Amino acid sequence: MRVLAIDTALAACSAAVFDLDYGGVLAHESQPMERGHAEALMPMIARVMSEADLEFTDLDRIAVTLGPGSFTGLRVGVAAARGIALAASKPVVGLTTLACFAAPHVASDDRTPLLAVIDARHEQVYMQLVGEGGRAVIAPRIASLREAARVATAAPTRIVGSAASLVHAAWMTGAQPPLCVDTTPAPDIDWVARLGAVAADTMASPKPLYLRAPDARPQDAARVARR
Repeated sequence: MRVLAIDTALAACSAAVFDLDYGGVLAHESQPMERGHAEALMPMIARVMSEADLEFTDLDRIAVTLGPGSFTGLRVGVAAARGIALAASKPVVGLTTLACFAAPHVASDDRTPLLAVIDARHEQVYMQLVGEGGRAVIAPRIASLREAARVATAAPTRIVGSAASLVHAAWMTGAQPPLCVDTTPAPDIDWVARLGAVAADTMASPKPLYLRAPDARPQDAARVARR
C-alpha cells in the first residue's frame, strides 16, 4: 500500500510518501507556515515523490487531512488531493486533524483518555475525546474552552493539539493536572500517512470538515442590485 499524504489544515504545509509493505515512510517534508500553503504544496509534493522515486500512478491512494482547521488551508489540501487522484485514477481517503493529532499518543498508550483540541478562536476549540482502544467517546465538535477543560478534568487525561495550552490554562481549580500537554501546532505528516494507509476507503469524494460557518460574512449593503 503506497500512500501520498497531504496536510495543509493548520500551521504547516506537509507531504509524505508511505509504503506500508516496504519500509514505512519513504520521503517526507514539512514547513511551518500560517499562510502560503497554495504556493508551497505542489512543489513540495513533487520533491517527496522524486525522493521516493515514484510516479503518481505508482500510488495506491492519496490521504488528506479534512479538518477542522483553517478554511483556506483545508481547501488547498483537499483540492490538491482530489486533483492528483483524478489525474492518476486513484482513490482519496480523508482524515480528521483531530484523529491525526491523537494517533501517535494512542499508539503508545491506548488505555488512557486523550483530548485532541484545535484552536477555533473566540474562546472556542474543536475537540474530540478518545477513550480506551482509540474509541471516540466524543465525536469532533466545537466547544467553549471552559467546556473542553471540564471534559478533560473528568478523568486523568492527556491533551494534545494546537489548543492544548489554552485548555490547560482553563483547568478547573483543584482538578488533577493533565498527564500530558502536547502543544504541537500541526499533525505529524508521517502519522497522517500511516493512518491513510489503514483507513477505510469510503469511495466518497472528500470534503473539508469545517464544524462551523466561516467568520467572514457577505456585505449585503455593498451588493449590486441585479436586474
